[in-house]
Amino acid sequence: MKGVKSAVTRTEDEWKKLLSPEEFHVLRENGTEPAFSGKYLKNKKNGTYVCAGCGNLLFSSETKFDSGTGWPSFWSPVSEDSVKERVDNRFGMHRTEVSCKKCGGHLGHVFDDSPTPTGQRYCINSVSLRFKEKKG
Repeated sequence: MKGVKSAVTRTEDEWKKLLSPEEFHVLRENGTEPAFSGKYLKNKKNGTYVCAGCGNLLFSSETKFDSGTGWPSFWSPVSEDSVKERVDNRFGMHRTEVSCKKCGGHLGHVFDDSPTPTGQRYCINSVSLRFKEKKG
């Protein structure tokens, strides 16, 4: 499975019309939803997670795990075409930001502290995601 490669570009006003205020804050202003508040934190259904801004395929339920941090966590994106990573030194912390490779929307951060096969914990805001349940 591959993520979508063609870029999505919109003006700030177009994003504001498309997204809820909370989605806009997280996806376009690098915000963070409060810990333990996201609708997908405890989701255990089988399916895929896509970007709430553009529908780009990001994560599979097969790589989701409970990290205890308060945000949905995944040990790997669906493909390298799904997300982009960059150094984030805001707020006096050294982190790696994760964004949608198609629209550039902020998703969360990735950390190298996971007991999973990759050792990575993609800590993602629920509000930046949509879930597509696998039927059958």
